[in-house]
Amino acid sequence: MKVMLLFPPNWTPSMPHLALPTLTAFLREHGVEVIQRDLNATTFDDILTRDHMLESLARLRDMYGPNASHYPESRPNLPKREQVLWALQHGPSIANQVEHAKRTMKSEAFFDGDKGLGAFETIIRALEIASLPFYPASLNLQTYISAHPTDSSQSLLKAVRDEDHNIFLDIFRKGILEEIKHEQPDVVGISIPSMPQMLAGMTLGYLIKQEAGLDCHVTVGGPHISMLRDELAKAPAIFSLFDSAVVFDGEVSLLQLTEAITEGRDLSHVPNLVYRDGDDIRTTDRKVPEKIADLPLPDFDGMPLDKYLAPQLALPLLTARGCYFGKCAFCNVGYGEAESFSQLRAEQLADQMIALRDKYGVRHIFFSDEAITPKNLRHLPPVLKERDASFHWGGCVRFEKVVSKEMLEGIADAGCRMILFGLESAAEAVVKKMIKGTFADDMSRILIDSEAAGIWNHTFFFFGFPGETLSDAQETVNFLFQHKPYIHSAAMGTFLMERYSPAHRFPERFGVSRIVEEADKDLAIYFDYEVEEGMDADFADHVADRFMDTLPTKSYPQFYANDVYRFLYASYLAETEQRMVPWLIPEEGMAQ
Repeated sequence: MKVMLLFPPNWTPSMPHLALPTLTAFLREHGVEVIQRDLNATTFDDILTRDHMLESLARLRDMYGPNASHYPESRPNLPKREQVLWALQHGPSIANQVEHAKRTMKSEAFFDGDKGLGAFETIIRALEIASLPFYPASLNLQTYISAHPTDSSQSLLKAVRDEDHNIFLDIFRKGILEEIKHEQPDVVGISIPSMPQMLAGMTLGYLIKQEAGLDCHVTVGGPHISMLRDELAKAPAIFSLFDSAVVFDGEVSLLQLTEAITEGRDLSHVPNLVYRDGDDIRTTDRKVPEKIADLPLPDFDGMPLDKYLAPQLALPLLTARGCYFGKCAFCNVGYGEAESFSQLRAEQLADQMIALRDKYGVRHIFFSDEAITPKNLRHLPPVLKERDASFHWGGCVRFEKVVSKEMLEGIADAGCRMILFGLESAAEAVVKKMIKGTFADDMSRILIDSEAAGIWNHTFFFFGFPGETLSDAQETVNFLFQHKPYIHSAAMGTFLMERYSPAHRFPERFGVSRIVEEADKDLAIYFDYEVEEGMDADFADHVADRFMDTLPTKSYPQFYANDVYRFLYASYLAETEQRMVPWLIPEEGMAQ
């Protein structure tokens, strides 16, 4: 039995995602030959080369002529002529710099503010040039913007074969498609955790099944596919791009699917499966989710650990599966089904950290949990100390009353360098509506105590939860500025009505008068909505924009570009005994 697992773009290319290593470990433990390929990392690595830059510029010259002299002013959906001119004029220089910039991003020079910034800006410009021939599609470090809607099955079926706007077609043809032909796997599994990966994932299916006509079973999975489990069955045409979809946890299902395919058996007994059976789309029964303690250590063998765009290797781990709180109205953890939660004991967690260090030489562990439990925060430090295990680590933590000053000092002493807090809102009325279960006094105390302990505080917050007023939003802004010495970075946004969140499933409970579902968006996971009172989505966007206008400029924005860069930067500051920089205090005011 041979399985090939693929992780498509776009995901932040600074650290592996856990999906493939988790599946790979389970399948290998059961005797399956597995080839895992992080196409996200290798796609960025391939694009950020001099040769690819020159190919992109040649394509632009073919499309628009030298110096954009053949620019067709009358055609819609074209980039601005100034963009094309800029690319043609500056592109050769950027092409000559891009590989040095990539090496800088993957070295300690990243932490040299000026050198790191220069490399970061070169990478951004190189991606702009690489995307320009496929305009309005755009590939950048944070996301992929498709020229076609990816929440429509009909649009996706067109997008996967659109030579003019699909940047992935040539890249996959020259690379992974040839490898699949050579390896001849029984099953190809494509992991799609997020919406920006949908086009690339479906393009892989198109190339394998339709263009190359390879004799293998193509299955898709991941959180994004789990959210679409009911919608896929209503869009049978999309199954021309794949044969089945594994929903929810995939270890046992993928193993049984592989066994059934290689033995020529019926798929009806494979759990958690949506599959094509002739002209019909069938769905099998759910299985009981696996307990995390029963699963093997994620296996990163075969992952391109030298190709991640980060100055030091960081590897992800989970301390638990699911969310121990699991009630927030804006969150769709569980994807509409009963939430299942299981966690590792601190001793097991330390075992995994040490095993990854011994095997891969990694010193930075990023816990990708929904939220690390207070139990593990309390018990992990003494276990690491007892085993003389030195790591830098970070992850998400809730503002719980039990998170004490002593606990924060303990985890900082044990190597915790960054905590990501879900603040969401500081207005008591809004927090209650969200069923968030946190309190402003605890938020305040924990931010102050964690900063004092030497931990980088990153906060998430958003405006526009149904029923939130401008006055409520102002409370959050006031809280943030009152605590500006203790917050080092933040991710801000506006409320998204996401499929299967409590707000989506029970809108009347949260003051939502209408959820707008558009017939042509049959694969949507986000929805427009109307509220009975408070700010609507447009006004929330306006509030967010006005808040953004108040933010001080950062001299070195590369340190804030994603969670991994923030984490590594916080670790670097701790190692070099440098002061952490507050987010909301202008840099010229730091000496005050």
